[in-house]
Amino acid sequence: MATATPSQRSSRSLATAQPTKRMSLSDAATSGKKLPSRVVFHGQAGIGKTSFAAWAPSPLFLLTPGETGLHTLIDSGILPPVPSIEVPAWDDLMDLIAELTETDHPHKTLVLDVVDGAEKLGNAHVCAVAYNNDWSESGFEGYQRGYRTMANTVWKELLAALDKLREVKRLGIILLAHTGVGNFNNPEGHDYNRWLPTMNKEAWQLTLGWADMVLMGKREVVTTKDRADRKAKGAGVDERVIITEWSAVADAKNRHNLPPEISMGSSGKEAWANFIAAIKTGREGANNA
Repeated sequence: MATATPSQRSSRSLATAQPTKRMSLSDAATSGKKLPSRVVFHGQAGIGKTSFAAWAPSPLFLLTPGETGLHTLIDSGILPPVPSIEVPAWDDLMDLIAELTETDHPHKTLVLDVVDGAEKLGNAHVCAVAYNNDWSESGFEGYQRGYRTMANTVWKELLAALDKLREVKRLGIILLAHTGVGNFNNPEGHDYNRWLPTMNKEAWQLTLGWADMVLMGKREVVTTKDRADRKAKGAGVDERVIITEWSAVADAKNRHNLPPEISMGSSGKEAWANFIAAIKTGREGANNA
């Protein structure tokens, strides 16, 4: 008998068990589950995504290929030692999440650094399994078919696995993402550019809907423009801020009554402290409304 691959082991078929009790309106609940948040934090290079997440409660970082920022920050003394695992392939990522869900450990936050790197692992996995490693237009790349296949299969499995980890072990989930300039197809007027995670549209839209919070780190830059100038000039950087609400500039959202912007201060520790303070203030404001 053939041995199941890690991918096959991670796939779960729907059970057909019969319900033991018929549902009724008396089952309606009025309280939440008090689960930790699912956070996506995207931002420009060097904005402080990794140092922000490193101050979350008892974090474990899963590092996708090429992500060395955490190690550099620890080596330079900017961050204290933080546990991390380098993840080379999709099956490894899914197996690690399953192990975190099924075993005892001290971690309270899972940080995926970066989620667009995980998307690349998923694309490579799907290309190998479904398209015989054919990246050409006749295979994975043709008509975006490979990206759609990935989003609708293994990416949904990843988000479901993270949800299970969150519910079973009460772990907070932070997905870090690189940001690039992308075109926004505006249904009400001219298209324009926005800051967007460097992910394919299908995977990003699923992730955007899944998250409780999508935060965007950016630098507030003051510009000046004289009459003789054809373009505005950067006059300096005011501060780093976290954007918490959708705008014409970037994708962002929150379900915590956060202010539109949160200062990141001068360090990851300060940025995290400001973020937690904003959550507490938002909760108090909602309770008093």
